[in-house]
Amino acid sequence: MSLATIIYAGMRQYERPSLALVLMGGGARTAYQVGVLRAVAGMLQSQPGAARSFPFQILVGSSAGAINATFLAGRALDGLHAFAQLAEFWGRLRSTDVYQLNLPHWLRFSRVALVLGLSRHLQVNGALLDSTPLAALLREGIAFNGIDDALRARRIDALAVTGSSYNTGVHWTFCHTASRDAFQPWSHPGRRAEFQPLTVDHLLASSAIPFLFPATTLRVDGREEHFGDGAMRQITPLSPAMHLGARKILVIGVGEPEQPALAIDPLSTPTRGPTLGSMAGHVMASVFHDTLQADVEQTRRVTETIHSLPPEAVAAMRYQAIEVLAMEPSQSLDALAQRYTTELPVPIREALGALGMLKGSGGTLASYLLFEPGFVHSLISLGESDAAAREAELLALLAGE
Repeated sequence: MSLATIIYAGMRQYERPSLALVLMGGGARTAYQVGVLRAVAGMLQSQPGAARSFPFQILVGSSAGAINATFLAGRALDGLHAFAQLAEFWGRLRSTDVYQLNLPHWLRFSRVALVLGLSRHLQVNGALLDSTPLAALLREGIAFNGIDDALRARRIDALAVTGSSYNTGVHWTFCHTASRDAFQPWSHPGRRAEFQPLTVDHLLASSAIPFLFPATTLRVDGREEHFGDGAMRQITPLSPAMHLGARKILVIGVGEPEQPALAIDPLSTPTRGPTLGSMAGHVMASVFHDTLQADVEQTRRVTETIHSLPPEAVAAMRYQAIEVLAMEPSQSLDALAQRYTTELPVPIREALGALGMLKGSGGTLASYLLFEPGFVHSLISLGESDAAAREAELLALLAGE
């Protein structure tokens, strides 16, 4: 993120301080965010005399994180109950509600035929999976009308969803605010923002993992472009929240803890090299490359630098630090997913197995596709546990204690 964005955000004066929720992408892994948020709701409810209103004024999401953010925005008028509703939404999910593999059944009886069929399918459709079930799920499960209701009631100020254009390479942020006229777009090299009321297509575009899900067409700058996952080219995940007026930010990522040993493929040798599963996991990790900590660290460094200036200079700048709290899993989600790969739908498991993508570090790829109860509930429990361990920090940010 540019220094100008951080400094300008800290010097702007707002009618009311805004608390932002930023949800990073990661397919099924984003169930972790549900656990953190459900725990947060419980913390806020337990505070003596605490309000039960929805705590976030700005919501920003990318990939599956965009789905979570939009779900919450549509139910912001329900207050803290919105987080319980999000948990119920995830609790009912199955992989078949999100995607399907459209291949003739007879291909499953021949590994060679299956591999050839998958290759042909990718060439024709540009993606391995069909996201039609996801479109139906979003239309039924997300209260898009509730977003406008929450904006008009000033329960929230903005909802922003990101996508990456395959046509131009530009990383776009689509912002849904109460007024088009009051919205101030931004444009930086490779990053742009535009006012657009959000729809199912925006969420399909933002969550279209390359090679797995098909691109979605959106209209920008008066022309149609094909969009894929919002995590691609996402180099400044906190920037949209700051542009939209955040004074405090809770950001929840779903990346891997820093454990170098996990990067070693146990089935890889100097002569054999990495397995396809290991390479697929590496590619997915690159697509969802987590720049979160770099953004957080830069925001803190700017604050420390400004506060080290002479008091007269600090007073003249009227700079207020942007408070950021970043939550990420304390355990490896790749290793956790490895325990539940048998829960994948049989056609998906056979297809990935035929391609050799479940060997070695195959848990990495599976972790993005495992919308199944075992994995989802484990992620939610981990999110709740991690949030409980940082309760004091969370309450200090959210409740000002």
